[in-house]
Amino acid sequence: MARLIDIGMVLLLNLVVNGWFIYRLFQEYRPVIEEWNRRVEAREPLLQNLPQPGGQADALQVAIFIIGVALWFAYEVPSTANSGQTLGKRIMRIKVMPVESPKAIGFGRSLRRWNLMGLPTFLWSCFCIGFILQLVDCIFPFFDRPLYQALHDKSAQTVVVEVPQTATADAPGGTQ
Repeated sequence: MARLIDIGMVLLLNLVVNGWFIYRLFQEYRPVIEEWNRRVEAREPLLQNLPQPGGQADALQVAIFIIGVALWFAYEVPSTANSGQTLGKRIMRIKVMPVESPKAIGFGRSLRRWNLMGLPTFLWSCFCIGFILQLVDCIFPFFDRPLYQALHDKSAQTVVVEVPQTATADAPGGTQ
């Protein structure tokens, strides 16, 4: 669940940061979309002599993709390195820690951890190899025993643990 919250946050960041580029990409594809819709309504063949998108479409797609991956990196790595928690992990009350101690994992381990999650994104266009690698990484904790580690946790020697609930003033046994 924490990962889904983080994906939502990164998507929101992408909409804000990449918004202009996405708008420009839509403008590049607008003639193609309009012609496609006209052909659908007229019941004409859809793919014959379809107009091509504008000349900047490829560059815009690459820019949007690279900025998106960079935003994910900037969202995930520093927060995990410093506190072991992203927003999703804070909400779900879990934390990333080194296997051997309760200290923060630091930038190096956070980077190693993210590399196995994030870098396969660059292989999505290669027969979905990147997506398959990320899917295997996501399912791995269901089969790993005893620590339920994903592959990215194994590579960085980290583990995800529950954060204990702290006593509050209103709770029984809490401090006044």
